[in-house]
Amino acid sequence: MSEFPADPIGAAWLATTFAVLPMARLPVLSQVGSRRFTQVEDGFRLETYPENMRPDPDLPSHLQFHLRHEVLNLEFLTRLLTKLGPSSVQGWLNAEPTGQYARRAAFLFEWLTGQQLQVPDRIGGNYVDVINADLMVAASQEEAVKVPRWRVNDNLPGTSYFCPTIVKTEAVKSAANLDVPQLFSQLTAEFGEALLLRAAAWMTLRESKASFAIEGEADRSTRIQRFADVMARRTGQGELPLTDSTLAEMQKEILGDVTTLTRLGIRQSPVFVGETVRYQEIVHYVAPPEEDLERMLEGIRVFLNRTKGQSPVMRSAVTAFAFVYIHPLADGNGRVHRFLINDILRRDGAIPDTVILPISAVITDDSAERRLYDSVLDQVSKPLMQGIRDQVTFASTRTQYPDGVVSNIEFTGQNQARPMWRYPNLGPHVVFMSNVIRRTITEQMREESRYLRSHIKARQAIKEVVEMPDHQADRLLRSMEQNEGRLSNVLAKEMPVLTRPEIWSAIAEAVAQSVREEEPIDSSVSDRYHPTHPASR
Repeated sequence: MSEFPADPIGAAWLATTFAVLPMARLPVLSQVGSRRFTQVEDGFRLETYPENMRPDPDLPSHLQFHLRHEVLNLEFLTRLLTKLGPSSVQGWLNAEPTGQYARRAAFLFEWLTGQQLQVPDRIGGNYVDVINADLMVAASQEEAVKVPRWRVNDNLPGTSYFCPTIVKTEAVKSAANLDVPQLFSQLTAEFGEALLLRAAAWMTLRESKASFAIEGEADRSTRIQRFADVMARRTGQGELPLTDSTLAEMQKEILGDVTTLTRLGIRQSPVFVGETVRYQEIVHYVAPPEEDLERMLEGIRVFLNRTKGQSPVMRSAVTAFAFVYIHPLADGNGRVHRFLINDILRRDGAIPDTVILPISAVITDDSAERRLYDSVLDQVSKPLMQGIRDQVTFASTRTQYPDGVVSNIEFTGQNQARPMWRYPNLGPHVVFMSNVIRRTITEQMREESRYLRSHIKARQAIKEVVEMPDHQADRLLRSMEQNEGRLSNVLAKEMPVLTRPEIWSAIAEAVAQSVREEEPIDSSVSDRYHPTHPASR
């Protein structure tokens, strides 16, 4: 599907006619052709209409077509309306003061640009929604706000400073409809609530380890435990970490007392995501400037308030990825990003209060999933950087900022980047996260629960042969795994009774039988008697 069709109408016509190119790909492109048909590619649509659907060759006609037949693209409309100014919409509004599309356009002009229009004396008509909730995620009906000025219902799910777009493609609708409580019910029926609670305790620590692995820092045990404690204590509790004070509190708990930052909370310095290759900085993403952050975080809070009662999977994915794109902290953004996934799911009642989903483990354990994670982040960062890369430079001297960050990055493209930062398309992120949540429950949690059940059976089988405390049985199981089933000299000295040939062979057979009965998902499950697992301590 080409970027713009040969005979465009709607947004594609407006983009080409007025030379206004969005950074992100338009979710719907329309053209005139011989017959009506739809072509779908990777969730993007090319709509072909017959000649009698061609709008008149002017801005109001094609903008009305966009509002009526296509998915609104707020990034594009911001660039278009800012460039054309108020006169373009004012003339249309004066000519059609009761027209729903003129009134919607007037509201959007003021909302997106911050500029004021003149309200005609004859303004009228029934209240109409600003966006089509059948085509994109909108505010829940009871959360829409009536705007008497234009006689519209503001059902946008965010604010003008941050309002994500989630196009309701078939893939997005299916992803958002994932029934997380039902998946848990199936696990509970299979393993029992008590066993799931034991598995959940281990998963909290595992999620912390995997979260650091995503950031390439998997070997810092103190930091891992610190983040695990934050996950266990804070998930679903208290105020959301989306204000300066709540972020400072959480950041302190995540980072600890030894940090180069002199001020915690919302950063007071520029930030980019990248890497150093042969002493050269490679920039993958430039985050919004510090003066925008508080209002953008408020946009996330408004989104959560306005979409109450909607899909927990959708809400958790949007919140978490919105946070990582806003990047409001000088350090710790990735960990809060992954915390928010579990936090919103729990607040929405999708997961039990005692469970931490090891989302990061699914991403790190599967190289293909990790590539998909990077790819979905690129959905926003890649087109953004293509548009602003030439405005990113590094000075010869470094500047120390009030929060303690020292940096030499210089970026002059804030105005160009703001529409992309404010109105990202997060539909692909919902699809990705839904799949990860599903796999986490049906694979990771089932595997962990199956392993624990196998371990308990193995421990009980050992006690049928030789009575011993649980911790000694766990020590024995760990030794068996480390020594490929052979009795070690250390263990023989520690428990002399094991040196009897009939005892050890009976234990080995009992353990093997208990493992076989579990029929694990993969053979590695029965080989995980390792010292970091709580059942092996």
